[in-house]
Amino acid sequence: MEQERLDATTPHSLREQTDAMFDITLSQLKELSDPLERAKAAHNLVSRAQNYGNEFQAVRNEAMNETLRVGSLNSTQLAAELGISKGRVSQLAKGAPPERLFLGSGKVIVALAEKLEDGRLQDGRDKPVQGPVIATEDVQTYEHLRELAEEVGLEITFERIPLGGNVRLNRNNLVVICGPRLSPLIEQILEGDPHLRFDKDGAGWFLTDRNTGETYRSPMDRGKNSDIAYFSRLPRPDGQGTFLYIAGIHARGSGGVVHWLNQELADVHRELKAKRFSTLISSTFDPDTLEITSSKRITPFYRPEGA
Repeated sequence: MEQERLDATTPHSLREQTDAMFDITLSQLKELSDPLERAKAAHNLVSRAQNYGNEFQAVRNEAMNETLRVGSLNSTQLAAELGISKGRVSQLAKGAPPERLFLGSGKVIVALAEKLEDGRLQDGRDKPVQGPVIATEDVQTYEHLRELAEEVGLEITFERIPLGGNVRLNRNNLVVICGPRLSPLIEQILEGDPHLRFDKDGAGWFLTDRNTGETYRSPMDRGKNSDIAYFSRLPRPDGQGTFLYIAGIHARGSGGVVHWLNQELADVHRELKAKRFSTLISSTFDPDTLEITSSKRITPFYRPEGA
């Protein structure tokens, strides 16, 4: 396989930083005197390098595809820039669609919140207390998101966010589906959005556009088959990346975001790439199946200052 040179595809300063990082890591590794510790450390680094290698390759292929699409270089010129053959350029650029990177560049993890089921039985008695569950609507949302991810060539899985909402946010390729009611951690992070926010009063949760002052309450609270959801790319607490976040005012609204993404993913990626944003999505659903029947974006893509 041809050598694909990092120095041909990165800015000079970034290339120097990357080379220095690898040199330091390799030097430290070789200096470990205990052979078992050296083997374990090397094995760990090999595994991490393989995982990151898949993500780097996805970013490279998408950037190659975009370079050819906008016409800044033809395949022969791009091959010369990368130090690979023209045939290899064609092979890599014709891989998975570039919009996959909006969802992630490796194995995507979808975190779904657990809650305690409440309500009443048909005879009016309280339901017996059961263990934590994931809402049926959230499971449906995940299944549709899984179908979308697999269509664009991504592997996807889900994990449970335990009661209390303690979710590990400092990792790549993460999608969180969890309302602020179920996670104080998420509620705090959402307060940093200068444009949109969740609020609550005696009538329940609602969304507010801080720019216009307009409030959005769920039509479900008035007996209608419709909900509104918040959709964003939020900063990780460690400052080393972002994660995608989806939350309806009610659980059914989250499905509207995925329904909308199914129609708009390519355009959304073209406009936003991996930049931070927030917006609101309105959707309607079938009351019998809970499946989303229509969806639309009802606010601009708001961008945090400097993002």
